Amino acid sequence: MNLPVDLLVTVLRRVLYIAAFLGLGVTLANLAVEFGAVDAIARFARPLTRPANLPDEVGTAILATTASPTAGYGMLAEFREAGTLDDRATLVAVTVNTFFGFAQHIFTFYAPVLIPILGLEVGLLYVGSRAAISLAITLTGVVAGALLLSPDNVDPDVMPSDVASDGGEEEPKTRQEKVTDALASTKSKVLDILPRLLVVYTLVAVVTETTDLTAVTGVAEPVTSLIGLPGAAAAVIAVFAVDTTSGALVIAPMLDDVFTPQTAVATMLVGGIVSFAVSTFKRSIPFQFGIWGAEFGTKVVVVNTVLKVVFIAVALVFLLVP
Repeated sequence: MNLPVDLLVTVLRRVLYIAAFLGLGVTLANLAVEFGAVDAIARFARPLTRPANLPDEVGTAILATTASPTAGYGMLAEFREAGTLDDRATLVAVTVNTFFGFAQHIFTFYAPVLIPILGLEVGLLYVGSRAAISLAITLTGVVAGALLLSPDNVDPDVMPSDVASDGGEEEPKTRQEKVTDALASTKSKVLDILPRLLVVYTLVAVVTETTDLTAVTGVAEPVTSLIGLPGAAAAVIAVFAVDTTSGALVIAPMLDDVFTPQTAVATMLVGGIVSFAVSTFKRSIPFQFGIWGAEFGTKVVVVNTVLKVVFIAVALVFLLVP
């Protein structure tokens, strides 16, 4: 297939623009993580544990979640296994953890990757919507703890012997090692994304130039129109089910024409539900079952899924209802 020169120039200009900001953003994000700036967010964790009737030590797990969700979940599993938290208290703690797990992605994915692709207005509206959804889930956990937990659900006097306030950190890195690790992580991230960026954006540019996406996805229009979305939203949602970054790349060229900022963000949130359903089977279930076992892991997956779907639906109402 021979592509017009002007189309190739447009694609390359767009990819280089995104790549430049991607490299800068990822580098700054990695430096922030390496030098502990992300940990500042976790200072909000401990004040949430008290009204939720959780031990102060759970704040350590929330801090660890900000830097590494796996570490945070692992610490909560230790608390549960030791008897510090029963099943109900553990579910509350997992729910309270939600926003702090999301906060890591602001630094490592949303700000350096999605916002450059979507542009400032749509990018900030999308990230803000996702942040509000995560915060609402966390606050739901706090309220649930206040209403449902009692001293019978927790035993602060029983603590795993290997739980430390530093979350199990190894010997501190030197400043040079932190910078080196940040740059190495940036290189890996950029090299991983750039080929896909180039291929997907080229395909999107070609399809946008040669096809009426609204007509192609017209079969989905009866469904998408029920919540006020353009027929072209079906194509975006389908791509989101496979890959979030690619979904953003698909919708980006249509932001000034087919989608308003509100309908674009609503489409991506609906795509997020589909993507979440797919990722639940591919990643979440194996991860949660591995940490908690099948019985309790199922409870965690169900609670996470229900709360995310409910609050995404609430966000859609705010975005689409005049």
